[in-house]
Amino acid sequence: MKQIMSVAFVALLAACQTAPVQTPAADAPVGAAAVVKPSAGQQWLFGSAEASVIMRQTWETIADYVEAKAAEAPTYGVVLTPDSSPVQPGFLACEGRPLAAVFDADETLIWNLGSMAAFERMGIGFDPAIWDEWEKTGAGKAVAIPGALEALARIREAGVTVIVNTNRAAENAAGTEATLEAAGIGEFSHGSTLFLRGDAPDGTGKDGRRMMISENYCVIALVGDQLGDIADPFNEKTLSVMDRKVLTEAPAISGLWGNGWFVLPNPVYGPSIRGDFDDIYPEATHWVPSAASELPAAN
Repeated sequence: MKQIMSVAFVALLAACQTAPVQTPAADAPVGAAAVVKPSAGQQWLFGSAEASVIMRQTWETIADYVEAKAAEAPTYGVVLTPDSSPVQPGFLACEGRPLAAVFDADETLIWNLGSMAAFERMGIGFDPAIWDEWEKTGAGKAVAIPGALEALARIREAGVTVIVNTNRAAENAAGTEATLEAAGIGEFSHGSTLFLRGDAPDGTGKDGRRMMISENYCVIALVGDQLGDIADPFNEKTLSVMDRKVLTEAPAISGLWGNGWFVLPNPVYGPSIRGDFDDIYPEATHWVPSAASELPAAN
C-alpha cells in the first residue's frame, strides 16, 4: 500500500481500516471460495471513474504548480522548520540547492491493488506480516495512480528531482525500489531519492526524513494522501476530528493547499478514517423527519 500509512502505516491501518470478516455463504460447497465484495472505500478509490478523474485533475494541478515554481527560482521551500508549526509556520530556505518534489508512495504514487485485494479476499482489514511480505515481493502487482506518470514526466522535464518519502520499512528498501520501478514511477535509490521508516530517529513521523532531504534539496512540493505526508503536527494524537480540520484552515497556511501542499483522496485507511456520530454530524445540523419513529436509531 501510502505512499500505506502516514502516521504509522502498520499501526494506523490496523486501527483505522476495520473490515468485517468475510465468510462463505451457508450453501456454498465445502472448499469453495467465498464471494467477496470489495469495501465501499475500495470500490470508489480503485474502481470508480470519479476517483480516476479526481486523481488526473489533481496530478495536472501538481505538474502545473511545479513547472511554474521551478521557473521562479524560489528562495524558500514548503517544508516547515523544526521550530515552527502550521499555526506559526516557518519554511526552510533554498540557499541555492537543487529543486525537489517529495511524494508519499502508497495510495499517492501507486495503488497497492495486489495487497488490498488479498486482504479483502481473506476477510481481514490488515495484517502486518502480510504487508511486510508485500513490501518485499509486490513488484508488478501495484499500479501507477491515474495521471501520475504524465505529471512526473513534466516535473522531471522542469529539472525538479522526484523524491519518495514513505513509511515502508527501510529493511525492505529493495522491494520498494522494485515496486516503484515496475509501476513505471522510476528508478529510486534508498537514502538518495527514497526515504523509508527507520531512516530517521522519529519512527513513523516523516519530519525527520523531510529534514534529511532538505539538507540537499529545496523542496517546492509535498504530495501525499495523509496530512502526515505534509507535516507531522497534523497527526498529533490529541487533536479531535474537528480540531484537526481547523488546524488545516489556519490563516498562515490555508493558501498552501494546492499551492505547494497537495493531498490526494484516500477513503480506505489512515488517520482520516475516524470520528463518532457527533463528530461527523454536528448538533447544529440535526434534523428530524416526520417519519423518524420508523427509522433505526444511530449506534
